[in-house]
Amino acid sequence: MRIAALALCGFTLVVAPAGSAIAAGCAFEAQGDGHVAAIIDARTFRLQDGREIRLAGIEPVVPETSAASRAPALSAILTGREVILRADDDTPDRYGRQAAFVFLAASENSPTETLVQSELLAQGEALVSAMVTDKDCAAALMAAEAAAREAKRGIWADPAAIKNTESPGDILAGIGRFMVVEGKVLSVRQAGATTYVNFGRNWTRDFAVTISRRVLPSFEAAGISLKSLENRRIRVRGWIEARGGPRIEVLRVGQIEMLGGN
Repeated sequence: MRIAALALCGFTLVVAPAGSAIAAGCAFEAQGDGHVAAIIDARTFRLQDGREIRLAGIEPVVPETSAASRAPALSAILTGREVILRADDDTPDRYGRQAAFVFLAASENSPTETLVQSELLAQGEALVSAMVTDKDCAAALMAAEAAAREAKRGIWADPAAIKNTESPGDILAGIGRFMVVEGKVLSVRQAGATTYVNFGRNWTRDFAVTISRRVLPSFEAAGISLKSLENRRIRVRGWIEARGGPRIEVLRVGQIEMLGGN
């Protein structure tokens, strides 16, 4: 299914190759640099000075593991390389890891900086996170993911990589995991402070998206009426929860993509 437009993010999705065009979208303030000493898991590595860096803006395609041998794609890109860290700030998380958009430093073989996140996405070895707030960066990352999906690289070689809302059991099997789910919206209903985007009639079994009242202003700012989603095919990404049937809570407009066709 081709994406007609990433309308809910307020911009049209343009598929672009990995590289400088992608990097330009996530060119935040530099937060230091260093030499990669070890790969910890599919999106975390250690610099020679001891800092642990976590790749911002992406989610691994499989549950994370501490075994570096389970992260061959990241190892191939980063092992022994010099990197530049870019982010809004360098405050470590509660585990002491610094989240950053990581760029391979320019070299003789590559005269421009290369965004590691875009490389993983373009290989089909990662998914765009639901937590990217910068519009230009989100567009760049989504373009890299879309290119891999179109070419059926990595995870996208498996037709089941995108879960179908008509098979809620398959979605529920991934409870606690980050997933991409696609289907036709049956109805949009509000109950109290929550709006439910329903893909089936049985709330105890079928998949639904939940949107808190506090998030509604961001949809309004994007010119989106949630009722307009009825009878539209959409793709949504986020963490799978079980509240009766499987659920994804939408916290940002960019978690939802409108697809061409009904």
